[in-house]
Amino acid sequence: MISDNVRVKPETRNHQGYFILEASYMLMDIDQNGWALICIDESSCQYVDPDALRMPKGWKATAEAEVAQAAVQA
Repeated sequence: MISDNVRVKPETRNHQGYFILEASYMLMDIDQNGWALICIDESSCQYVDPDALRMPKGWKATAEAEVAQAAVQA
């Protein structure tokens, strides 16, 4: 999981073109084709355009800290 508490913009559609529920999701991955995998729970996941995501405040600093931590451990 990359981040939790990710929201989607209004009228966001999944990779099949269906509207998805405006709710809080967990960002699981961004694949090599450019789709973001988001999940409400372990059994309900959607692929969406990453530009349709609203990241939580402070996510960038947290992500940069995790990258720096991984570089130190390597």
